[in-house]
Formats: sequence, C-alpha cells, structure tokens
Amino acid sequence: MLTVDYDRLDLRPGMTVLDLGCGEGRHAFEAYRRGAHVVAVDWGRHEVTTTKRWLGAIAEAGEAPEGARSEVVRGDLLHLPFPDASVDRVMASEVLEHIPDDATAMAEIARVLKPGGRVAVTVPRYGPERVCWALSDAYHANEGGHIRIYRADVLRARLATAGLVPGAGHHAHALHAPYWWLKCAVGVEKDSAVVRAYHRLLVWDLTKRPWLTRTVERVLDPLIGKSFVVYADKPAEVVAAAAGLERERSAAAR
Repeated sequence: MLTVDYDRLDLRPGMTVLDLGCGEGRHAFEAYRRGAHVVAVDWGRHEVTTTKRWLGAIAEAGEAPEGARSEVVRGDLLHLPFPDASVDRVMASEVLEHIPDDATAMAEIARVLKPGGRVAVTVPRYGPERVCWALSDAYHANEGGHIRIYRADVLRARLATAGLVPGAGHHAHALHAPYWWLKCAVGVEKDSAVVRAYHRLLVWDLTKRPWLTRTVERVLDPLIGKSFVVYADKPAEVVAAAAGLERERSAAAR
C-alpha cells in the first residue's frame, strides 16, 4: 500500500532516495524496483531487520533493475547520519506525527537534500484523524503513538520554515478511514466481527486492485482520504546565492 505518488516525487533511476521512518519498507521496496539507490532509515531494530530481509529478497528475485542499490540504516531522524546536500529525494511517510521535535526533523530533511531535491511528506489527515482521537484514546495515547494532528496549512508552513518550498498535495486511502473509525469505536484492542470483515475487504482490495474499489477510493480521497501528502522542494537558487556570498567573503578576506 503506497501513499507517496512516485511520479509527483519525480523519482528516477539512479537517484539516491531516503525512506525515513521506513517501518517495514513498503515505500523503499517500490523505489528499489524503480531503479533508485534506496537508503531505508528507521530507529526500530525489528523494522530495520525486516526491511533489510525483504530488500534482499527483491534482489534475489530479480525484481530490481540493473544499477539499483539498497541499504538499511538504523538512525535517528533528528540526527541523520548523512552529509549535507547528499540525497536527491526523501520520503517521510506517516512519521512526523510521532516526533515531538518535528521542526528539527524537517530541518534535517532540508539539510540532507541536494539543491533542487524533493521530499514527499505524508501525515494522517486532520478530519479523519480527529474522529479517531475523539473515539479512542488508545488509538494515539501510547508509547510511540501520534502526538499531534496536522492541518495541511500548518504542515506546509513548518516545511517552509525549514527552508523548503511546499508544492502539490493530495489525499490517499479513503477506504481506510472508516476501518479505523470502526476499530476505534469498538475498541482498538478488541476483536470484532465487523472490523474483521472490513479488514478482509481492505486486503482483497490491496491484492486484487478491482476497478470498483479503486474508482470509489479515487472519488472519496478528496473527502475522507486517511492521509495527506505534500511534496516540497529545496530551492536551488537560494543555495547558489549563499555559495556565491561565501565566495565573495572569502575573496574579500584575502
């Protein structure tokens, strides 16, 4: 299940892309299959191990094109272990809502991006997420849970403060919003026949991709899409101007 639109991210073969908070690797796998040099990053040891195993399986199955590369790193999103301006693309999917100091995380994304690079950030959408919070504290109030709900304008403003230029955005996974509302209503940890039945529907949709559910989701995404996705660029001209100013200062000092 992909939240990021790789065409809007403009991900091309040979690019270096970071998948931050990769979880069990769903976005890293697709980037690898598209020929990128993928670096998946997560703090969880289990997530790192699982992602590494599946990327290896993709390589063994010959599903990645020649030239594609992958690696998995255990790392802190507040102190990314990568040089300045070293990656072409970044994906941060469903991770910033977990981080208390999201401003530092966004600054780190801006730091490691090359001038002209692009990031895709996805977070739970305000409306559907607010319903979940109202129905269940257990949904979010737990260790490592969601600590904030972003409004689209607030997320864009924080990315801009970090030095990025937010651009196009969209919503995704409308069919998943009612599932989580049901789950929160009956109890996140409780077993429910209704929730199980809806989960089977989602699995069927994910594996079969029937035209009916795909069409319904496209229609409903702008209304109740579970995730909000925004793409932001690191300006090339600002970095170039800063570099020029530094050269002028150096020349004046000599």
